[in-house]
Amino acid sequence: VQLVESGGGSVQAGGSLRLSCAASGDTYTSSCMGWSRQAPGKKRERVARIATGSGNTYYADSVKGRFTISQDNAKNTVYLQMNSLKPEDTAMYYCALAARNEGCWAGLHTADFPHWGQGTQVTVSS
Repeated sequence: VQLVESGGGSVQAGGSLRLSCAASGDTYTSSCMGWSRQAPGKKRERVARIATGSGNTYYADSVKGRFTISQDNAKNTVYLQMNSLKPEDTAMYYCALAARNEGCWAGLHTADFPHWGQGTQVTVSS
């Protein structure tokens, strides 16, 4: 499985960005895909996930109402639309995939994802 991310950049607070994660391999069709982020000196934290088979989505409390995760099954791609960005959203954002379609949030720790992208930097200035 290969994951290729794109879409990071620098924006001012209140702005928007959309991240993309293109996945290769057959595991996409029934998997848990998600975005995590890691700021300097902090632990990697989960942001949003989607079960690609059911379409169920999950969000961290810190991004609910501002971020939306979605999928394009024809392109094996997952997106993260980020609106109303805040300086505290500044981090390296990573796409990850686990070949499971259940327990995509509560039953799956960030460290349990076996496949990761290279990361894309998001910087939000005040």
